[in-house]
Amino acid sequence: MKSSTEPQGGQGAGCTWVFAYGSLIWDPGFVPAEQVVARLDGWHRRFCLRSLRYRGSFQVPGLVLALDAGRACEGVALAIPPAEEETVLAAIRARELFNPAYREIRAPLTLQDGRVVEALTYVVNRDHEQYGDFTPDQQARMIATAAGERGPNVDYLVNTAEHLSAHGIADPMLDQLADAVRSLQRERA
Repeated sequence: MKSSTEPQGGQGAGCTWVFAYGSLIWDPGFVPAEQVVARLDGWHRRFCLRSLRYRGSFQVPGLVLALDAGRACEGVALAIPPAEEETVLAAIRARELFNPAYREIRAPLTLQDGRVVEALTYVVNRDHEQYGDFTPDQQARMIATAAGERGPNVDYLVNTAEHLSAHGIADPMLDQLADAVRSLQRERA
């Protein structure tokens, strides 16, 4: 008998799941066995983590998304193919846990089709020095000017907003932030 946290059918049955709420949606680093829109309760997507490497630098910090405590978040559940689990998890952990700004947790997700699965996800460590509470204006100004190893911070924002929309996930905060960043960039041009 399957537990309530195991998928009841679908290609992801028996797989390890990862909850994608930001760049993992559009750049997971692997081909998922299944991907389904999902809801994570108790956490929400927020630009609250300074990026000093991937989307910014020590001189010009960028901002990246993290899951912060409270409310709920819609994202995408990604099923890792069983034959690739060890390799995929090592790559995701190297990417997400290269410093202690994020913590890995297991949490139940409600998939769009009604299944409930347990998934790994990465939440912010509020005690880390890169964590901050930024106003929308501060977020827009940081994102408009920062760039890091993985490119301009604005690309991270726009890719996330576009891919959420493509999955039918509304995130007015990201859409408003993308508009504010585009406006700042037009002013500077």
